[in-house]
Amino acid sequence: MNVVDLSRVLGGPFCAQILGDHGARVIKVEGPSGDETRTWGPPFRDGMASYFAGINRNKSTVCVDLARPEGREVLFQLLDDADVMIENFKTGTLERWGMGFTDVLSVRFPRLVHCRITGYGDSGPLGGVAGYDAAVQALSGLMSINGTPSDPPTRLGVPVVDVGTGLNACIGILMALHERSRSGRGQQVETTLYDCALAGLYPHSINTLFTGRPPQRSGNGHPNIAPYDSYATGTEPLFLAVGNNGQFARMCEVVKRPDLPADPRFITNATRAVHRFELRTALENAFRPFAAQDLFEKLIAVDVPCGVIQNVVEALAHPHTAHRTMVVEVNGHRSVASPIKMSRTPASYRSHPQAIGESTVRVLTEAGLDAETIEKLLAAGIVQQADAATQSATKAAPA
Repeated sequence: MNVVDLSRVLGGPFCAQILGDHGARVIKVEGPSGDETRTWGPPFRDGMASYFAGINRNKSTVCVDLARPEGREVLFQLLDDADVMIENFKTGTLERWGMGFTDVLSVRFPRLVHCRITGYGDSGPLGGVAGYDAAVQALSGLMSINGTPSDPPTRLGVPVVDVGTGLNACIGILMALHERSRSGRGQQVETTLYDCALAGLYPHSINTLFTGRPPQRSGNGHPNIAPYDSYATGTEPLFLAVGNNGQFARMCEVVKRPDLPADPRFITNATRAVHRFELRTALENAFRPFAAQDLFEKLIAVDVPCGVIQNVVEALAHPHTAHRTMVVEVNGHRSVASPIKMSRTPASYRSHPQAIGESTVRVLTEAGLDAETIEKLLAAGIVQQADAATQSATKAAPA
């Protein structure tokens, strides 16, 4: 699969990296100033921001000025043998450049799957508005359900909207390619941050559609399940994710409160959810004699879902993270591995995140441009090639 990735920031690059990890040949096309996440730091290493490095491995990076007609002709050359093009330009940009999907791309490249990622789509009350993760969290209701009842609405600590949009974009691309195997025709795949944020509101969205009432912030608590929250122990807190009566009964046996499952307040999940505050008091009293790690080990031994709350350093250094090979290294660059494990065709990590235009000459040569044409494009500033010093620094980055 050949992918031309025109996207920047997170959703599109994340989608393209998933495809690249699983064998796609990905060409990342950046303008002269590069993807803005190259500047999103600290931390930096050898001039590259960690934010950029984490979602741009397994890509050949080409620098082309698409604002110029000659640059767009270079892009058309790259699209000649492309299966997928991913972009997240502001709505109307491709059309203004004479590269709209309906009138141009689908005619010139009938097998091309064009994945468009936008904030809100190109029509409707918010059509064309630029979208960023946190702003969409606010508008979609995600922010309203995050935090404690006494605190104001709070942004989720990770860009869950961008990540979810990248995942949905990848799913859409794969479905379109599967359909193309029957029809022989490409199509446009659209994902918006706003749509994906609404889709990610589960179960608050369906609860609200049932009741008509807005959900209240509940901290770490679950709106539908109890006990499903963080609870004090004799040391640090422990998070419980008890989803059924059997798990609840086994937990109560471990902490020497076998009477609780028969208590009318706690006999079913529905009654436990109603009496969640009384349940908290009873459980935290029972947990007080236990250290969190010891209680965790006792509970998982009887199949009760729970977890000690770790920081990110602890999580990345955990023995199970190593066992799952979830941290990988390519040419000195460490990043989080693909979570998709396939028996015959596993993910591979072939190239480090590149400097702007690191592969420009090589990729254009492979696309059929002769040396004289490439030299003219370089001299005119329509394409750029990273200098040898920049490439060397990027490749030699320490772990």
